[in-house]
Amino acid sequence: MKLNDYSQNLGIRIGTIHVLAFIFLTILGVRLYYLQVMRGSYYSERAENQRIRLIPIPAPRGAIFDRNGKILVDSRSTYNVTLSNEPIKKINVNDRIEDYARGLNLEPQFVVERLNFIKKQPEFETMVLKENATIQDIAWVESHTLEYPELRIELQPQRIYPLGTILAHVLGYVGEISPKQLESEEYRAKGFRPGDIIGKGGLEQYYDEFLRGRPGYRKVIVDSRGRVQDEIEVVPPQAGQDLTTTIDLDLQNAAEEQLAKSVTKRGTIISTDPNNGEILAMASLPSFDPNIFVQSSTKPEGRRQIAAYWQDESRPLYNRAIQGRYPPGSTWKIPESVGALQQGVITVKDSNVACGGGITIGNKFTRCMGSHGSPPLSYAITKSCDGYYYRLALKMKIEGLIEMIEMFDYDKQTGVDLPNEKVSQTPKSWKPIIEKREGKWSDIRTVYASIGQDTVVVTPISMLRAISSIGVKGKMYVPHFLKEFKSIGSIGDPNDSSFIPERLGFGFQHPEPKIIPMTAEQEEVMVKGMWGVVNGGGTAGSIRIPGFEIAGKTGTAQNSSLNSGGAKDHAWFVSFAPAYKPEIAVIALIENSGFGGSHAAPAVKGVYEAYLAKRNGGVLPVVEETAKK
Repeated sequence: MKLNDYSQNLGIRIGTIHVLAFIFLTILGVRLYYLQVMRGSYYSERAENQRIRLIPIPAPRGAIFDRNGKILVDSRSTYNVTLSNEPIKKINVNDRIEDYARGLNLEPQFVVERLNFIKKQPEFETMVLKENATIQDIAWVESHTLEYPELRIELQPQRIYPLGTILAHVLGYVGEISPKQLESEEYRAKGFRPGDIIGKGGLEQYYDEFLRGRPGYRKVIVDSRGRVQDEIEVVPPQAGQDLTTTIDLDLQNAAEEQLAKSVTKRGTIISTDPNNGEILAMASLPSFDPNIFVQSSTKPEGRRQIAAYWQDESRPLYNRAIQGRYPPGSTWKIPESVGALQQGVITVKDSNVACGGGITIGNKFTRCMGSHGSPPLSYAITKSCDGYYYRLALKMKIEGLIEMIEMFDYDKQTGVDLPNEKVSQTPKSWKPIIEKREGKWSDIRTVYASIGQDTVVVTPISMLRAISSIGVKGKMYVPHFLKEFKSIGSIGDPNDSSFIPERLGFGFQHPEPKIIPMTAEQEEVMVKGMWGVVNGGGTAGSIRIPGFEIAGKTGTAQNSSLNSGGAKDHAWFVSFAPAYKPEIAVIALIENSGFGGSHAAPAVKGVYEAYLAKRNGGVLPVVEETAKK
C-alpha cells in the first residue's frame, strides 16, 4: 500500500514538472518569437548602433576680415574633454561629480549641470565637458580610460578673437547651444544637437548659418565600454564661409582710441560711407573680451569673469551704438528743420523765426542759450538757437513732428545687420500714453521735443543714418557690415572667389535707399547751416580742419539722472565730410561728459584725421572755397 502511494505521488510530481516545463518553454518560445521575428529588425539595428558609432567632426567656422583683408576673427585647433551619454546612462552620475571636478579642475556645480544635461539627451550624443584641455587634463583622462569610458579627448576648432575688446560688440562671440535653444522649434528644425557651437551675438550670430559650415563625422567600431576599436569611414567637414566686412580697422582703432580718451570712457562712435551705407567703424565703450566666453567658460575664473560682465553697472555687454537710446539734444534740430521745410511751415526764402531768448508756455519760461533776434534757418542751425526751434515746433504742431519722425524712420529699426537693435522712442510712441495719462498732449511737451528732450530718445545709429542722408541728396541707406562672403566648395560660383549673398538668394540684399525728398535749395540751406557749425563761427569751431570741410551739428542733452544725481549732460556730434561732396560720416555720443562741442566733436575730429592720414598719406586736401558758404 505504501509502495503504491509513493508511485502515485511520483507520477503526479513528474506530471506537474512536465506541465511547468511546457509552460516555461511556451513562454520562452513566445518571447523568442517576439524578440527575433516581430522586433528583430529593431534590436538588430540597436545592436549595430552599439557597435558602430558616428563621432561628429565640427566644421571650422569661417574667418572674419576687415575691408582690407586684415583678420578680425579666426579659428585654431584645441583639445577638449568630451562626455558621451551612452556609458554615463548606465551609472550613478553622483559618483562622478567629485572625480571630474578634482581631476579636471572644474567647479562641482558646473559638473552637475553638464551631467544633468547629457543624461536628458538621446543615446550616442556627446558634449564638451572642458575646453582647452591642458597636458595635465589629457594625461588624467588617458590614465582613467577604464574607470571613465565616457570621457574622450578630441581635437576641435576653437574661435579666437585677436583684437580682444576692440570690435567686440560688432563681432560678437560663439558658445555652446543652450538647453532652452535646443527646445525651440527654430533650432530643432535646423538639426542642432547638444554641444553644437553657434553665434551668440554680433556678426557671429547674424551670419551664423554661413560662418558655421557643415560638420563631418567619423564612423567607428566601439566595444561594450564605448572605446573606439576601429575606424570605418571619415566624412570631412565643410568649413564655413569667410566673411569680409565693411570695417576699416584703422578707423576702428582711431574710434576706440578717442573713446578711451574721453572723460567718462562711456559712449559710442560710428562711421559710415553715406554713399552706400557701409559701416567703416563702430566702437562702444565699455567693452568686453569675447575670448573669455569661448576659451574660459568652463574654468572657474572664466565663469566668474562672465558673471562680472553681466553684473557690471557700466554694462560692457551693451552695444550703445544700436541698443543705447539717448535724448539727442540739438542734433534733433536737423531732421526737424527738414520736416519743417517739407511741410511748408518755413521756406528757403522765408525761414526767419524769432528767438526771443526763450519762450513762455503758461507760467513756465524755457530759455535759449543766447538772444539771436529773428535768424534764418541756416544761422539758427549754426548757432543752435533753441528759441527758434521752440517756435518752429509749435508751428509744426505735434502732428508735424510725428510726420517728420516717420519720414526719417525713427519709428523703425535701421535694419543694420546685427541682432537686438532697439527702436528709438519718440513723441509718436509716447503721444497715446501721455494723452491717456494726462488727458492731452501739452504745448510744453512739444517745446521740449523740439530740442530732443523729454519724449525723445534715439539710437546713435538711427541718428547717423538720418542726418548723413542730407549730404547725399536725401538717400538714406540701410547701414550694414556685409561686404562679401568667400565661396568654398559647392556654395557659390566655383569660378568666382567671392559672392554677395543676394546673388544666391540668401536673403541678405542691401535694399535700395529710402529717399528723403528735398529740393536742391533745401539741401543747400541745410548743408550751409551744418557747414557753419564747424567752419562759420558755430558751436564746433574748435575742430575745424583746413582744407577738409566738415558739416556737422553738436548736441548737449540732459538725462533723467540729472535732477536726482547731478549727472552731466550727454555730448553729441553728428557730421559728414567733405561738406559738399561727402565721403565719410561720423557720429560720437559721450555719456555724461558735458557740452557736445567740447567732448563729442573732438572725438569725431580724431576719426577724420585718421581717415585723412590714410587717404592722403597725412597730406590735407585743398578744397576750393565756394559761394555756398
